[in-house]
Amino acid sequence: MTITMADSANTTSNLCEMPAGPCVVIIFGAAGDLTKRKLLPSLYNLRLNKLLPESFAIIGVSRTDKDTDSFRDELTLSMQEYATRPFEAKQWDWFKERIYYLQGNFDDPKSYSKLNDMLTIVDKTHGTQGNYLFYLATAENYFEPIVEQISNVHLHQCTENQWRHFIIEKPFGRNLDSAHQLNNHLLAILKENQIYRIDHYLGKETVQNILVFRFGNSIFEPAWSNHYIDHVEITVAESVGVESRGGFYEKAGALRDMIPNHMFQLLSLIAMEPPTNFDADVVRSKKAELINAIRPLTYDDVKTSVVRGQYDSGYIDGQEVQAYRAENRVAADSNTETFVAMKLMIDNWRWVDVPFYLRTGKRLAKRTTEIAVRFKSPPLSLFRNTMVSNLMPNYLTLHIQPHEGISLQIGAKIPGPLLQIGSVNMDFDYQDYFGPSPSTGYETLIYDCMVGDQTLFQRDDNVESGWRVVQPIQEFWSSTKPTDFPNYASGIWGPQAAQQLMERDGRKWQV
Repeated sequence: MTITMADSANTTSNLCEMPAGPCVVIIFGAAGDLTKRKLLPSLYNLRLNKLLPESFAIIGVSRTDKDTDSFRDELTLSMQEYATRPFEAKQWDWFKERIYYLQGNFDDPKSYSKLNDMLTIVDKTHGTQGNYLFYLATAENYFEPIVEQISNVHLHQCTENQWRHFIIEKPFGRNLDSAHQLNNHLLAILKENQIYRIDHYLGKETVQNILVFRFGNSIFEPAWSNHYIDHVEITVAESVGVESRGGFYEKAGALRDMIPNHMFQLLSLIAMEPPTNFDADVVRSKKAELINAIRPLTYDDVKTSVVRGQYDSGYIDGQEVQAYRAENRVAADSNTETFVAMKLMIDNWRWVDVPFYLRTGKRLAKRTTEIAVRFKSPPLSLFRNTMVSNLMPNYLTLHIQPHEGISLQIGAKIPGPLLQIGSVNMDFDYQDYFGPSPSTGYETLIYDCMVGDQTLFQRDDNVESGWRVVQPIQEFWSSTKPTDFPNYASGIWGPQAAQQLMERDGRKWQV
């Protein structure tokens, strides 16, 4: 069953074209895959959407030895491979002539003197008016040195008519102490309103739509509490393994890579209290309030309510794949987790006694990111003396990837003389209604940074609150090595203990 949306013409035709103001985007780590696969295609899409200013330029900074011409040629080839929308030569020519390259080491003061000189020329050539967006697409150990070196040449300083914004890629810290240290270092140089801690999940349309869905529709908010909701499941599953990122993953693992950022961002959006308005700090305060309300985990809780796993060999789409320990740059006896599942409780009036189940992992049965809200079942007594022996639960599911949409599972009478109930899905699919909108997931986030909207970016306390929740897990796991790794075959839904995590509560995963 498909829902027909009302007023579709009005919904899709009244889009306002509001390009950002003049600016230069300076990408540190510009020779890396993130620039080629995500950042340049995102900026190109903003150009096609008429959201980039005419007074615009890009400066790529990297240690790789090349010049502006070779960098432009390299990006021309990569754009033809990674562009999410048709490659238009005329638009790319406009774009390409605004791209520059600076070779330099991130910890070398001379690199920043050269950058200062180049920005002076670019400002004059393209009329960018001294507005700079510094994108730190580098390894985390360069975050502090880059910001410090930028401050040494005074490029971080804002004026009444100029802004300087900094996008910091994840991971933002390795634990609570390192995140706190990084925050302190950045805030000793920059103001909080200059720092944009990015999480690309928040650029996805369904994630952004959570706030509109919850607070823009009066039929849902009254039922959004422990009075009507039994539990909530958040799943971020990947069918791929670590691929070429074995070295990174050995240092990170699924817990650090996914839980304090991606997963807690989804959790806070689905469970936060209504903000008084959509001002960035108001929304972020409500998100921080929700994360701070998560019941602290003891070591006993970690033993019973948190599951870790590591994938073994198995089959994905009929193809045999190798175990994590056989992946490139992974130790043969590695104890790094590739799967995490946990049960969290939120200690506030809205969610008391409602468990939130989170799971994420690699080499699982399929690639999907979704939030499933399970509503409480109505009393069965109404249907006594009928053939109805049980009632199908109602699920509201927000599909985030690979297909974006919302579905509602309800019960309906099966046609016929007897009273029988079947399950029916009412589905809303973004592509079916709004048409295809090819994107990388970064467009909204980069545009918001250009216009100074921090709503979808983490504040310092948001980051540290997330690390504070997982700290007991990190501490317990560091002192207690797993004895059963690898404990799930590739191509299934993780270790058996993850299923038992819900079965002990009389529940089961929706997927």
